[in-house]
Amino acid sequence: MFGISLAEFFVIIVVAVLIVPARMWPDVARLVARAVKFVRSIVWKITDATEKIKTQIDLEKPIDDLIKTTTDDILADFSSPRKTAKSVKKKRTTTTRKTVRKK
Repeated sequence: MFGISLAEFFVIIVVAVLIVPARMWPDVARLVARAVKFVRSIVWKITDATEKIKTQIDLEKPIDDLIKTTTDDILADFSSPRKTAKSVKKKRTTTTRKTVRKK
């Protein structure tokens, strides 16, 4: 527990019993109870926050994959060479001229 062994914990308790007067024990007990309650609430808040973050990340993974694949598809379309209208016209004119010359 917090890096304290059982023997060290008992030594702290004995020292506390010797130092703190008996009339103040109820106040000390309330203070310790409040501290424990406060630490527990912080631990629960941190746990809830990490679970929400984990859930959000799991929800975003499919969206990230969809965005990546769509982006890759679009970039692939842009990077692939396309035939322009001029190159198509040149091929048509050369083929028609060849057929005309053969006659």
